[in-house]
Amino acid sequence: MNLQIQKEETQQHTEKLILNGEVDAYTAPKLKETLIQSTQKEGHEIIVNLSGVQYMDSTGLGVFVGALKSSQQHGSKLTLTGMTERVQRLFEITGLTDVMNIEPTAEGEAR
Repeated sequence: MNLQIQKEETQQHTEKLILNGEVDAYTAPKLKETLIQSTQKEGHEIIVNLSGVQYMDSTGLGVFVGALKSSQQHGSKLTLTGMTERVQRLFEITGLTDVMNIEPTAEGEAR
């Protein structure tokens, strides 16, 4: 149960978070802290690359719902990219694909 978060500023007002590992009750607090700090920056775009996430539970989904609410409150934009089929299915089942900005491929990958 480990999660690595790599943070890059790709352009002015754009942050990219690259996640590798598992998002669960154990790792969610670390992700939540990083995401909320990023979404509280007005006018910023936060791109979260999930291509390295092999497992996510409901706690992880809750972190992304909280980050979405924070981005809406603070005038930032949250985009999720590169989901594996398994993680994509979780977002579909819960209806989050209807409310979140989700791109099918990670930035820089062939579309």
